[in-house]
Parts: sequence; structure tokens; C-alpha cells
Amino acid sequence: MAGKRSKGFPVEIKGASKAEGIEPDKLMKLVKAGRVVIPSNPRHKRLTYVGIGEGLRVKVNANIGTSKDHVDVDEEIEKVKVAVRFGADAIMDLSTGGDLRAIRRRVMTECRMPVGTVPIYEALCRTAGKGGVRALSSDDMFKAIETQAKDGVDFMTVHCGVTTNTAASLMRHKRVTGVVSRGGAILVAWMRDHGQENPLYKDYDHLLDLAKEHGFTLSLGDGLRPGCTADATDVPQLHELIVLGKLVERARKAGVQAMVEGPGHVPMNQIEANVRIEKTVCKGAPFYVLGPLVCDVAAGYDHITGAIGGAIAAYHGADFLCYVTPSEHLSLPTAEDVRQGVIASRIAAHAADLARGRGTQWDRRMSEARKAFDWETMFELSLDPERAKAIRDHRRSKSPNVCSMCGDLCAMKMVDRMLSE
Repeated sequence: MAGKRSKGFPVEIKGASKAEGIEPDKLMKLVKAGRVVIPSNPRHKRLTYVGIGEGLRVKVNANIGTSKDHVDVDEEIEKVKVAVRFGADAIMDLSTGGDLRAIRRRVMTECRMPVGTVPIYEALCRTAGKGGVRALSSDDMFKAIETQAKDGVDFMTVHCGVTTNTAASLMRHKRVTGVVSRGGAILVAWMRDHGQENPLYKDYDHLLDLAKEHGFTLSLGDGLRPGCTADATDVPQLHELIVLGKLVERARKAGVQAMVEGPGHVPMNQIEANVRIEKTVCKGAPFYVLGPLVCDVAAGYDHITGAIGGAIAAYHGADFLCYVTPSEHLSLPTAEDVRQGVIASRIAAHAADLARGRGTQWDRRMSEARKAFDWETMFELSLDPERAKAIRDHRRSKSPNVCSMCGDLCAMKMVDRMLSE
């Protein structure tokens, strides 16, 4: 954090503490301990301060971004608006097609939520036609990071745990799906082609200097995350996590905010262990998980597999859910896919919060509205009011107030009549 101070606390602390209903001094201690991060680049104007970590509401991230096959900046901005409208707490611009800097700057202008990126994508895209990974230099990687920091990016995924040793571990322990992280794959290929250590690991102190100078948060990426349930919680994944745990400590000593990214595809019975291992190895650092996806066969419905895994992970201590859309593994998401992905992950996050004792009044108010057949209040309290109202209007009951599922056989109506006699 590098913002102005207000009445003894940085504005980031004041903003996030007000949103969370937590005392500023308590939140400040959690941030200083590295157990909460507030991604907030001072160059990102009109930013809403969002706290991620221990004791706070579970947050949801939505990925957007172009590809080389489909570049429509207006569509990406629409995705940003849809994601924010339906409750995303952060946006990641993963664009790989078109004018990447122009796209990012427009996203930064349109979005008041924290914005994240994966800078190595841009570094590699700039070598297109020049030799790809072979033409990519360590300077290119750090220039991309610095450029994005100057544009106001609040948090960056950096795959510092993909090292020569962890890559060797990958070769010794065969996987079904190998490496599924694009950033991880780029760095594995780079180390092989250049015969050198990953610059993001070797020159980690330089990365820390940049993060401190420009005020962005490190999101330590899981470049060796499992891409299928058969590869979950294997040696390469855990080897990388151990490296990330040490890098978290170095970030804390340098006064840099850091969170840790996690899997990936993980069967339900392994999710709790994955969260507990990360929290132990990384000493309570905020845990940012993709899904996790609990099975591999739900093509077209992976927003559901991700929500199932996300709810379990968040209940056991994950802090930040990266949404999964119905397009996962299939295509670039549409704005409608974004809506469904955000809603699914918000359900997961709220279900975990509720089980952990947060947000209970929201559900209580919904229940009271249902008991009173107060449809307008029910719509207002829904995660997706428009969809709830559309379903209600599509097939209304012939009986007043009740829904067309039960009609005059509404259980609450029948019992209410008996109790009032």
C-alpha cells in the first residue's frame, strides 16, 4: 500500500475496513502480518479498496480479455461491466490479442475494482514474429511488469515458483495433463531454450523493488497447478508451493503485499488438505484459488464444478475465488458466460461466508420475505434479481401471491391458516 493517510490510517485501510465492518487497527495488523492484502496501485484512479484474506468476506475475481482469435475491445468492456454489476470484487485482464496496452488502459479507466494482469503474456506477445520464447529476454519480462505498474495495475500474477528444480520435478513425476498454466508453460519453455533460471525467481529482489516502488500486490502464480483431478496434490504442485512459501516470507520482509495462487483441478476429498497446506507453508498468506474444479467431465458446466470446489475451499480458509465460466476449456467467454461465472462463484463465496458465520442477516431477510410472500423484496435480495423476476413472471400461479409450483398447496399458506384458526 502506498496511499495517503487519513486520521492515522492509510486510505486503503479506512476504505476496506468500512466495507468489511472491521476496526481499522485490526485490519492494519492483519495487513502488516501479511495475512490480508489490499491490492491498490496509487495510479489506479477512483479505486474501490478491497481487502482479501483472514477474517474478511470471501472475494470473487472475474477474468476477461481478448485472444488472437477474437479481438473486440467493446465486448471486453461489456464483460467488465457485467462482472462488476453482478458482484465481482476484482477483474483480471488476460488479453493476448490486439493492442494490449490500449485494452488495459481502457479496462483501468472503466473499472473501479482492483485490476490484475499476467505481465508475461504481454512480454511474450511483443516477441510475436521475432522468435517467440527464444526471443524473450529477462529484460522483456521486467519491462512488461514495470509498464503495467505504471498503467495502474493493482495486482500481478508472477510465476516465480517455476524454477529449474520444480521443472525437473515435473519431468520426474509424469502427469496426465502436464502444464496447463500459460505463464507456467512459457517459463518452463524459456528455461529449457535459454538454459537459465527463471528470471522472476533469480531476480526476485528486483521484482520486490518494483512492487514496492509502484505499489502493486504480488499474486504468486501456481504455474504447475494440476490441470486434471488425476494430477491433483502431486509432487510438482507441492514442490512449487514450498518455493512460494519462502518467497512470501521475502516479500513480507521487503514490505510488499503478496498472496498465493492455488489449484486448479482438485477432487472434493483433497480440497481441505490443499488449503491447510497452503496456509501452513505460506504462513497464513491469502489464498487465491481457480475453482477448484472438482471433476473433469462437466464441459459446458464448469462454472458449477468450480463453484462446488470454491465453496469447499472457501469454507476451509481460501480467501479469493477466481471464477470459472461455462466456456472453460472450450472457448473465449461471452458476456453471458461472465454473468453465469460471477454468479456461480458468488454463491460459493456466500455459502462459505454463511457457514463461517458471516452474512447471516441477508439470508434471514430473504427467508422473512418468502414467509410474507413479498416478491419484490425477494427479487431485491437475490444475487441476480432480473433472472429471479423473469422466472417468476414466465409462469405465474393462478392463485394470488403463491408460485406456480405449489399454488393452493403452498405449505406455508396451509400451516399459517391452521395456526390462525
